[in-house]
Amino acid sequence: MGKGKLAKFADMERYENVFQYPFSVADNVPFEMKGRWREMYFKNDNPIVLELGCGKGEYTVGLAKLFPNINFIGVDIKGARMWTGATQALEEGLKNVAFLRTNIEIIDRFFAPGEVSEIWLTFSDPQMKNPRKRLTSTFFMNRYRHFLKDGGVVHLKTDSNFLFTYTTYMVERNALPVLFRTEDLYHTEGIDAQIQTILGIQTYYESQWIERGLNIRYMKFRLPQEGELAEPDIEIPLDDYRSYKRPKRSGLETSK
Repeated sequence: MGKGKLAKFADMERYENVFQYPFSVADNVPFEMKGRWREMYFKNDNPIVLELGCGKGEYTVGLAKLFPNINFIGVDIKGARMWTGATQALEEGLKNVAFLRTNIEIIDRFFAPGEVSEIWLTFSDPQMKNPRKRLTSTFFMNRYRHFLKDGGVVHLKTDSNFLFTYTTYMVERNALPVLFRTEDLYHTEGIDAQIQTILGIQTYYESQWIERGLNIRYMKFRLPQEGELAEPDIEIPLDDYRSYKRPKRSGLETSK
């Protein structure tokens, strides 16, 4: 039988690789490691990569194993889920892994300009009804600009056709440089072997979606610092399936 939530939270209070700053705390307490993650925690000068909405941390830990010379930080507000990855990282002695429990809406409070090299968005909630909450919206892109280096890379891996289509239009609308894009990740030929290894890291829910026959979509693009970002004004069909805890919006067939 797995640990209960209270036990997991108790564990994370003493975990050296977990930093807990939900909105109610971060609003009142300055984060002393902002701009000093390498100096104060990682003890190296290696690049920093974030996974936003990391869930159980499978991707954060998986990437850290593949790239020991890169620092990875998983970010989520769900502490009970994050416990899994944080525990694994400690048990396996992964020094290039950290977890930050906070609201992604205030992510820019924890990193200084240019401190982060890349961002991963793995199976984010598509937020079909609320564009502002989509992690690829211009609302969040402008926040990422506060700490992502100029031209830093954003990765999106998703089972949601809606989120993928929305992000495609957002990228096109703002002329963001696309480095790679596929609508069927595991059936696309000619992908570099190293990229295949990276993208082959599967979360618990991803494996379920693959078993259900859903295509996994992926794109990566650069986010320059300059230029005003604008939202696409295009109606997009809603996803026609019910993904994990993501009910289709009744009464609607499209959204912007």
